[in-house]
Amino acid sequence: MMQTLKNIFFLGVKELRGLFRDYMLLILIVYSFSLGIYITGNATNDTITNAAIAIVDEDHSQLSERLFDAFFPPMFRHADEIKLEEIDPAMDAGKYTFVLVIPSEFEKDVLAGRTPTIQLNIDATRMSQAFSGGGYIQQIINKEVTSYLKSSTPAALPVETVVRNRYNANLTQSWFKAVMQLVSNITMLAIILTGAALIRERENGTLEHLLVMPVTAFEIMFSKVWSMLLVVLVASIISLVVVIMQMMHVPVNGSVWLFGCGVALHLFAVTSLGIFLACVAQNMPQLGMLLILVLLPMQMLSGGSTPMESMPVWVQNVMQVAPTTHFVEFCQAILFRGAGIEVVWKPFLKLFIIGAVLFAFSLRRFRRSVAS
Repeated sequence: MMQTLKNIFFLGVKELRGLFRDYMLLILIVYSFSLGIYITGNATNDTITNAAIAIVDEDHSQLSERLFDAFFPPMFRHADEIKLEEIDPAMDAGKYTFVLVIPSEFEKDVLAGRTPTIQLNIDATRMSQAFSGGGYIQQIINKEVTSYLKSSTPAALPVETVVRNRYNANLTQSWFKAVMQLVSNITMLAIILTGAALIRERENGTLEHLLVMPVTAFEIMFSKVWSMLLVVLVASIISLVVVIMQMMHVPVNGSVWLFGCGVALHLFAVTSLGIFLACVAQNMPQLGMLLILVLLPMQMLSGGSTPMESMPVWVQNVMQVAPTTHFVEFCQAILFRGAGIEVVWKPFLKLFIIGAVLFAFSLRRFRRSVAS
């Protein structure tokens, strides 16, 4: 037993030394857990930020002035007042994304109970802002009109709805994107590193050297699993604490250590999957093709970008055997909602079972590949 543990330890140290000599993989690790997460969270933000808006005010009433004051940073720039004939030239020049036209006698019609119409012109070439900005502007207008009517006729609105956004009060998308990018990178790097470690052994001819040594296939495979697991685990914890929490100021409500334990379970499963894919592939290009077929569906259908409840029932059932489904489930519960072990023990147990099955299946395939 002690000899087996020594073999696994020293073989794993050999894998770490081989990884540290592979500068391209090291650059990939550093980039994926630093700039890759930071850029995804900030540079590709598709929320409304600093959007240019102008207002044509033909009413010049108290209500129209309230609408002017309702648009302010950081979502919108302070609204400019323009004339009706200036709309087309200004939008043709790309000066404004949104132009709001308030008709004459707008306030009078609102107080009289009529339904006046406000025209909103949108530059649809700015797709991300145009798609969500129109909805935001409608909400702002409805909120200001409702508030104005309430102050004018207090008894007209007997019911008031108060919306409270939990875990992300300002609906900041960069918080969600950064954490989900970390989750995706953990899975991707774990499969790539373990697969590359085995293929590197085969291409360099050192796998045959290992087979003539007094070590078993189990020891060879488990050494690759624990060494690559350790690298990705350490990198993910550093990325969570330094990049996400410190640099991006994303609040983490749960325990970092509990998150680390869950990541270790997930890595045990996906590193085993990486060994299996490396046994099927003959070289790195083939491994890359297999990753496209396996990794993309696992990531897209894991519930990280689209809730599982929105998917067809048969997809939900199939994805229960994928480790990424349970990984995303407990990551969101721990990091966003501050859940403890009493909440996430079920996905932890499912990940352990899936990991054990994948490890046994991959070990069998690995033994076949080294015997042939």
